Amino acid sequence: MGYEIALRRGVESRLEFIEFRLFWEGHVNRSDIVETFGVSINQASADLNRYLGLAETNMVYDKSARTYVRSSSFKPIFRKPDAERYLTQIRSIADGIITPDDAWIGRVPGLACAPTPARGVSAPILRAIVTAIKRKEALEVLYQSMSSPDPSWRWIAPHALVFDGFRWHARALCVRSGEFKDFVLSRIEETRASKVSEGADPRDHDWLSDIDLVIAPHPELSVGQRKAIELDYAMEGGRATIPVKRALLYYALKRLGLDTDPSARRPQDQQIVLLNWHEVNLGLGGVDK
Repeated sequence: MGYEIALRRGVESRLEFIEFRLFWEGHVNRSDIVETFGVSINQASADLNRYLGLAETNMVYDKSARTYVRSSSFKPIFRKPDAERYLTQIRSIADGIITPDDAWIGRVPGLACAPTPARGVSAPILRAIVTAIKRKEALEVLYQSMSSPDPSWRWIAPHALVFDGFRWHARALCVRSGEFKDFVLSRIEETRASKVSEGADPRDHDWLSDIDLVIAPHPELSVGQRKAIELDYAMEGGRATIPVKRALLYYALKRLGLDTDPSARRPQDQQIVLLNWHEVNLGLGGVDK
């Protein structure tokens, strides 16, 4: 039974790949399937015929190019084409997370990404944090806080990982202060011991509660500029709502450029404003700088 399920999933994945290539590349052939999935030529032919049986009008065979090409009546039947998924694969290739052979993209377009400094996260330390999360344990760590000149040993009880766009953190209860904070993984120099968390720890309310950031184009932009910003942020009616965990509010405001007074920057630089500023609870505790 398990083998049959795996087989069905394999076939479905290859059919989805065919559709992906048709939409983004405009063509697909047997060798694409063979190279990507390591199946035989006969299996690749069967997959193409199976797809034709499901969506006969989505592709036609070009005899001169010896490949199937996307037809003018193409309509996806598996997954709605997702630009974010395509761009994520492109970014993963640029970052060296995957190779072009691992992606479904046939011919990778030229690209460049603004450099992000590599963060020195130790694999053994990450493993210790993840293990503590899974086991619901407290972990003794040697941590270098920016509020202290030297690193110190402290007990933390991590329950989640956080990525702020630049750095990875462990969201954890600081046993010393009794508060939930974000500990930068690269600043954990050592781990020494672990133990079952003592007693019933208070719930991380900032992690469990969300808040909406309601943004709009800067009112001092021109009509054309405001329209461009509305498209950038997929706004409807001139505004967009971005839900965010209260625990991540500090990072969200910083990434959006909303952590400073909008009047301190040119409208062309600020671009967006926060409409519900007075409703946003700026209790930004929990960030260990």
